[in-house]
Amino acid sequence: MLSVDDYRDGILAGIGVLAPIELPLSSAHGCVLAADVAAPWPLPSFDNSSMDGYAVRSADVALASAEAPVELTVVDDVPAGFRSTEAVTPGTAVRIMTGAPMPDGADAVVPVERTDGGTATVWVSQGVDSGAYIRRAAEDVVAGEIVLTAGTLIGARQGAILAAVGCGLVFVHPRPRIAVISTGSELVEPGLPLRHGLISDSNSYLLVAAAREAGADAYRVGPIIDDERLFLETVEDQLHRCDLILTSGGVSMGAYDTVKAVLSTLGSVDFMKVAMNPGMPQGHGFVGEENVPIITLPGNPVSSYISFENFVRPVIRRMRGLDDIMRPELRTVCEEAIDSPSGKRQFARARFVPSGAVVPTGTGQGSHVMGGLAIADALIVIPEDVTRVAAGDTVTVIDLRSR
Repeated sequence: MLSVDDYRDGILAGIGVLAPIELPLSSAHGCVLAADVAAPWPLPSFDNSSMDGYAVRSADVALASAEAPVELTVVDDVPAGFRSTEAVTPGTAVRIMTGAPMPDGADAVVPVERTDGGTATVWVSQGVDSGAYIRRAAEDVVAGEIVLTAGTLIGARQGAILAAVGCGLVFVHPRPRIAVISTGSELVEPGLPLRHGLISDSNSYLLVAAAREAGADAYRVGPIIDDERLFLETVEDQLHRCDLILTSGGVSMGAYDTVKAVLSTLGSVDFMKVAMNPGMPQGHGFVGEENVPIITLPGNPVSSYISFENFVRPVIRRMRGLDDIMRPELRTVCEEAIDSPSGKRQFARARFVPSGAVVPTGTGQGSHVMGGLAIADALIVIPEDVTRVAAGDTVTVIDLRSR
């Protein structure tokens, strides 16, 4: 059997960053920049008011007080998006809104709270220093400055600066497109009646959601019965529309494991056992003339999820152009004992408690125990040579709360 690390390295060796494309800014959220972005203009691009108030000459209001307010003549009224055609001269002011350009002649803004709010004339009851309440041009970003570098993940804040410097189109590594196929004649769509021996297809929903959380554009193909011709046609139909295919089920040694039978003829796909629990049967390779990567996961839901975390999530993040492809790990105390099989690395479902320690979840660590998986936010990593974790032992934990 291969170790978890060796198997993952073998998959990643054939995976590169997706070629960059140009996308509208509205579609670039969650993508990674493929080139530096420089500002074509400064931010702000002009001197503007940071307050609703009056643009004035600070010298005119230097002695203003509540007991001796200063009266100024209002010569214009300027909302944001407009520029005053009037200059501020001695004894005058321009009524101005936040974000509006500063008029000529003014060197400060008096907030409206320090005035009587007049429109023809205004009484100023407190003076301001020169430069007060003015946002200066280029005080944030100068023209030509690099505002974001290649390799930056575009989130909400990064999207805002891209919009501010006028990037309507962005050069990015796109989110990988992933087709998810569940196999097994026992599977039915959730919501349909179950005959004895059938189960609702949970794997495809699990894997699509996990892939989306990892930053992919993933979609369900739907459950496929154990029929080689149908499975072959389904895979071939996806080759031109996705960057990665995920399958679950059909990779063990059973008589109806069609995934192995079909993929062995469709491309170069290797099937093997990995020294892990759960999730021992695995497969990966490339299919079709397009050499689309494919990763085949075991059919038990927990095995499928643990395999996704170890092997698929790193692939998705590599395709996106991210450097940190693995979830963070930490060391903490396990408050309850756990047994583990010898020679296999176990990934035990667990949850954090307020102290920061972890406790196992569910009624056991079987690959079918979905209740424990649903409430887990951590995986306890138990090494291959450890057969028991005692209560109070310090363990390595994969933090599933991260994105």
